[in-house]
Amino acid sequence: MTSHVYLLRHGQTEWSESGRHTGRSDIPLTDGGVQQARRAGAVLARLRGTDRPPALVLSSPRERAWRTAELAGLEATRTEDLAEWDYGDYEGLTTPRIREDVPGWTVWTHPVPNGETSDAVGARAAAVVARARQALAGGDVVLVGHGHFSRVLIAAWLGLPPGYGVHFGLDPAGLAVLGEERGDPQLRRLNVPAWEVDVD
Repeated sequence: MTSHVYLLRHGQTEWSESGRHTGRSDIPLTDGGVQQARRAGAVLARLRGTDRPPALVLSSPRERAWRTAELAGLEATRTEDLAEWDYGDYEGLTTPRIREDVPGWTVWTHPVPNGETSDAVGARAAAVVARARQALAGGDVVLVGHGHFSRVLIAAWLGLPPGYGVHFGLDPAGLAVLGEERGDPQLRRLNVPAWEVDVD
């Protein structure tokens, strides 16, 4: 059976719901986010189609991510490599608020004062991809993290620059599946939602 990399974005938080950029801040899941995480675990199990444990499960060390992993039934090793983009001075702000000072601003195209550059985020993503590729020989890899960083990670898997992450949407508790076709990297599924499923 071919092994794949599964990306799981953390469930909803108050800040993700309101569009506030959440990097270093440790914002907990909402009640809805807890339910999303449980459902995402069931969806992940169906996508994998096997009871065999993943070869590698990594999580961002932020509570919203590792708690999502836990609720999804995963035993994850926490690593800063999977942390969200550091938004620096824009932490906790929405894009419309930032654009009051910097018209047209996006995290993909503009600087982030006192935060991470896209190149730095891309380097972290490349390191995670290299680790995942190495582990794939032993089975599936599951990575539990954040919205922007996971989108950069998809770009890195495909050999694209970090800014290409703008083209890949990933909602709270959404799943993406990365694989290969005869050695060529492939995005096999994107933003698979945690629909209503039995989680008893």
